[in-house]
Formats: sequence, structure tokens, C-alpha cells
Amino acid sequence: MKILVCISQVPDTSTKIILKDNNTAFNSSGVTFVINPYDEWYALIRALELKESGIATDVHLITVGRADVEPIIRKGLALGGDEAIRIDADSNDPYETANYIAGYARGAGYDLILCGKESIDYNNGTTGAMLAELLDIDYIGFAADIQIEAGSAIVTREIEGGEEVDTVNLPAVISCQKGVAEARIPNMRGIMAARTRPLKVITPSALTPVTAILSYELPPAKAGIKLVSSDNMDELVELLHSEAKVF
Repeated sequence: MKILVCISQVPDTSTKIILKDNNTAFNSSGVTFVINPYDEWYALIRALELKESGIATDVHLITVGRADVEPIIRKGLALGGDEAIRIDADSNDPYETANYIAGYARGAGYDLILCGKESIDYNNGTTGAMLAELLDIDYIGFAADIQIEAGSAIVTREIEGGEEVDTVNLPAVISCQKGVAEARIPNMRGIMAARTRPLKVITPSALTPVTAILSYELPPAKAGIKLVSSDNMDELVELLHSEAKVF
């Protein structure tokens, strides 16, 4: 069983966001980039667990980006990935990204493709579904547990008020969220070995994105705290209604 894990590069969550070019671009100067947590902690680790249990034989990693994304995919190799593929292209458009990955995965014999439920920078959560459609295979999103039995994946999803269990025939694309695996860190041996592992770099055919970012907007600065006396509930209710607008 071969598994392909989709990896994306995102700014570290502690990054201070600075915009440039009249708020049309993100200033990446001095920013620390990491593997998207949903891709690393859940999709990749679950794939490695399936390999360690003997269900999977190969875990391949794929990412879309220029040479500057190589450190994050090498971390995936350090964690235990067998092979890494970099599609040499820039893309902030999920449809374009899905097309690039589909172009490589089509006909490559993958039984299961895993990705995080979304990336923490754009929060689209659409690439996995688009990838499945382009490959003409089934898709299940937001998996909290994945078990493999007799050529099928049994997927548990959290829904409002409970859980839903679905069975899907393989090959399939599944996006992962918290609960599907336990996060781990690479050991020193894996880190050292990953530094010299070869990466497969593919130059794709040019695609036209279907979306474009017009501008970014930072959230408003936090307002000061208002303290209301515990014996003045009328004022508290009025502030919640007129200023906080919670009801």
C-alpha cells in the first residue's frame, strides 16, 4: 500500500504579520516557516503509523513550492517519510495546487492520499476535495480516525452532536484533523539522514489560477477592557448588546 501525504509550508503561528505593496502581499522577510500543523501532526503521522503497523509499505511526501520549501519537506523525511517530491511552482490558489499534485499522482499507484483539513495561513480547506475530483476518486474530509481494512478506509468524523463513521473504497483522498494521530518530533538520526536525502523536483506545465488575492487586511487592534461593577447588571447587558453585539 502506497500513501502520498500532501505537505504545505506556512508561517509559524508566533509570526508577526507585516503587509507590503499597499496590503497586497505578505512580507516574508525574517519569517520562520514550518510544516502546516494539520499536515504534519495528523496526516503525515497517521501515514507513518500505518507503515509501522505493516499496513503501508511506502510513505511519500509532496509539496508545491520553490527551493525555499525544501527544509520543511526534509523535516517530513526526518520523521520517517520514504520519498519527497517538490513541484517547482508558486501557488496560493487551491485549485492550481490541486492540479499540480494531481498531475504527479495520476497513474502513480497511490492507494491513499492524506492531507491536513486546511492550512493555517489561508484556511481554505478545499485542496483535498479538489484533488479527489481531479483524480476521479472518493474524498472524505475532517477525519478524526482512519482504519484500513480489506481495501477500504473506515473513517470517523466529528459532526455536530456526535460522530459519523464512513467506509470508502481505496484509492481515496482523506483530510485529517485533531485526533487522527499523536504528534511526534524527529530524532537526531532522522534529522541527519534527511539532510542528504535526494528530493525529486518536477517542473510542471504552467496553469492559470482561478482565484487571485486582491488585498490583505489585518484584524483591528484589541480594544481596552471595560470593567463593570457586579451590582450594575443593567449596564453590563447594555454594553453586551450595543458594543460587544453578542445578542
